[in-house]
Amino acid sequence: MQEHPEKEEALLKEPVQQEWVSYPEAERYSGLSHTTLWRYVTSGEIKAARVGRSVRIHLPSLARFMEEKAGETVAS
Repeated sequence: MQEHPEKEEALLKEPVQQEWVSYPEAERYSGLSHTTLWRYVTSGEIKAARVGRSVRIHLPSLARFMEEKAGETVAS
C-alpha cells in the first residue's frame, strides 16, 4: 500500500534534466561538429563515457568548456 501517492505522482511529472547526452545532442547544443567534439573528448577537455557501443557526453562538462572558450575569446 502506498503512503503518499500524491508525492509520487508529482515526482513523476517533474521534468528530468539530462546530464549525459549523445553526440548529435551535444552538436546541437554547442554548434560544434562531431569531429571537433570527438577531438575534445579524446583530449580529455570534455568528459564523456562509453555505454556499450554508444558514447554519452557530460553536458555540464560541455557547458563549462564552452564558457571557458568564450572567456578566452573575449580576453584575447
